[in-house]
Amino acid sequence: MTTTRWDPFRDLMAIQDRMNRLFQETMARQRGEEELELGQWSPAVDIYETGEKIVLRADLPGLEQSEIEVRVDDNTLTLRGDRKAPADVKAEEFHRAERPHGPFLRSFSLPQNVDQGGIRASHKNGVLEIVLPR
Repeated sequence: MTTTRWDPFRDLMAIQDRMNRLFQETMARQRGEEELELGQWSPAVDIYETGEKIVLRADLPGLEQSEIEVRVDDNTLTLRGDRKAPADVKAEEFHRAERPHGPFLRSFSLPQNVDQGGIRASHKNGVLEIVLPR
């Protein structure tokens, strides 16, 4: 018979992650800024605008540009990807694991005046930058 050692800190971290996602989803819906969809984690995003463009920057460390999907459909910008857990470390070897892994999906409504044909994306040092010209 195999026994598994209970780790209360691992359970508390999982509960904290779930609560953080719940609050993020609730606050985003209340502000009407975005649609936060199902995913195991949610990358941090900054959005700002100047007179001629809107810029979105998403923190995606550990992902290559080829592992990130950026789509625009029906005035909705969608970011999708999957950050893999480190293959060289077993789950039971971790003392602390705070960096999220797994799939993510974020969607943002675009204003009508965005030139969808001119959207450009670049990825450098773990930051995805999307420029949306007006």
